[in-house]
Amino acid sequence: MQLRPAILSDIPQIQIVRHLVRENILSDPSLVTDADVEHFLTVRGKGWVVEEGDEIGGFAIVDLVDHNVWALFLRPEWEGRGCGQRLMAEMLAWYFAQTEERLWLGTEPSTRAERFYLRNGWRIVGTHGKGETKFEITYAAWQQSQL
Repeated sequence: MQLRPAILSDIPQIQIVRHLVRENILSDPSLVTDADVEHFLTVRGKGWVVEEGDEIGGFAIVDLVDHNVWALFLRPEWEGRGCGQRLMAEMLAWYFAQTEERLWLGTEPSTRAERFYLRNGWRIVGTHGKGETKFEITYAAWQQSQL
């Protein structure tokens, strides 16, 4: 398995991964366009993918403008292989090399994703959007987790 920065030619597979997830499912898949993904990869932040051969199994995209995790998703069959952990570690290292602003994200409550973030140093700070659990991680908390 290889982890690398996402490139524009990855967008079709990123979209496939996004639509295969079992949690945090888009109510309307047309809400996240290829142009949106391109904009977040090239203007607002940066993204990474994990792959084996020609298949992308997961991706993460962080937004430096709104200081949030725009996306972190895996193909269901790639869960439990450490891919999410690797994507998150790479994303956080890059993000906190750019800024010390706290980073936030939202995810559905009572999900594997929620438990994943709790295990990895994120703390619940309230709700966001349509009842999502809002998490954040500070630069100091991230630094502490690196020890």
